[in-house]
Amino acid sequence: MIAHATPDTDTALVRQLTHVFGEQVSTAQAVCEQHGRDESYHPAVAPDAVVFARSTEDVAETIRLCAEHGTPIVPFGTGTSLEGGVAALSGGVSIDLTGMNQILRVSAEDLDCTVQAGVTRKQLNAHLHDTGLFFPVDPGADASLGGMAATRASGTNAVRYGTMRESVLGLTVVLADGRTIHTGTRARKSAAGYDLTRLFVGSEGTLGVITELTLRLQGIPEAMSAAVCSFPTVESAVQTVILAIQSGIPMARIELLDEVQIDACNRFSKLDHPVQPTLFLEFHGSEQGVVEQSEMLAELASEFGGSDLRWSVHQEDRNRLWQARHDAYYASLALRPGARGMTTDVCVPISRLADCIAETKADVEESRLLAPIVGHVGDGNFHLVFVIDPDDADELARADAAHRRMVERALAMGGTCTGEHGIGYGKIDFLEAEHGEGVAVMAQIKRALDPHNLMNPGKVLRL
Repeated sequence: MIAHATPDTDTALVRQLTHVFGEQVSTAQAVCEQHGRDESYHPAVAPDAVVFARSTEDVAETIRLCAEHGTPIVPFGTGTSLEGGVAALSGGVSIDLTGMNQILRVSAEDLDCTVQAGVTRKQLNAHLHDTGLFFPVDPGADASLGGMAATRASGTNAVRYGTMRESVLGLTVVLADGRTIHTGTRARKSAAGYDLTRLFVGSEGTLGVITELTLRLQGIPEAMSAAVCSFPTVESAVQTVILAIQSGIPMARIELLDEVQIDACNRFSKLDHPVQPTLFLEFHGSEQGVVEQSEMLAELASEFGGSDLRWSVHQEDRNRLWQARHDAYYASLALRPGARGMTTDVCVPISRLADCIAETKADVEESRLLAPIVGHVGDGNFHLVFVIDPDDADELARADAAHRRMVERALAMGGTCTGEHGIGYGKIDFLEAEHGEGVAVMAQIKRALDPHNLMNPGKVLRL
């Protein structure tokens, strides 16, 4: 069900936009509905019009016209966000950035590049294929890089290469009054003024619209090898990860799938792994370094009852393994055809991860819910997919209560309400619980940059 916000966008504004942009403007119902929906379980809300931007100047002119009419603006990338980030809660105009998909510059010598916001991570890596470089932030979905910066995306490689916070060197951003600013430089460090780049990374379109990004790249390792290891319990798998990190083993990826999730992946992706808590691992480095890393990890795993490592050395085998991991959400839904997925994540200090996951699993079982667990356990981040019947009010209430307890548990352990999904409009209450008076400071920043609350209103902050 797609809701439509009211009142409708000023028809005079739509006429002006159409006069300026012609066929780049659409008010077709199907187009608007597509732009009010993301991958989350939150109700979708369609905008009143969509502008398909092709340049920073298009974005700036659209925002200037919207500002004159007091009309909200919602940026749209690929629609893969998970907390309702693209829903037009107050109506208004969606700015679709997918047409801004030019890779503007690559500097192999400096290991950086500049791209327009609509470039996707797979597009960038395909372009980089022959340079010996790659962009490592991998949230699973083929998200736009502007959207990944706006939500401070992370993913399977974060334990070694960091998140979008570490990967963005500078931005071009259009503010709520139509001004365009450039943040950061290509230098690898600076002590010049406030860090505006980090302010916009993770702002979810509430402070401005990101139109270009300068990104840090990484060299493709000499050797890569992936492995799978099964464990008798979730706790033993997590303890292996904790000890591996404390021992300084430089793993590139460490993914945990509980027994429910590995069963789902086996069925959906035609795998044959034991139905036990399982680690998906990947090692990057020199040929000798990868061998040493894997041997150290295998020795640690055996101490906690882990199986022998099953290796995927060839690229096609690694791709199949990681595609199965990225398809975990769809595999979870396939366990219960016709159900919907209520996805969420938290992140805790690595030392508390085993406790947090164990208590969460026990809570899920006691709540009589189906909720596979998967996580980027190398940095303390894990996800649940509550596979629910959205028409069953009792089941929905139980899932919502279990979700709330999961977040409260993470906060009590010194963690955060979201490691990578963002706040959107689904986790506003949790942001207030996590940051307290800090939310009031965020609101002051929001009002300073967007005094009329036109930039993606209703997300991140409740104003």
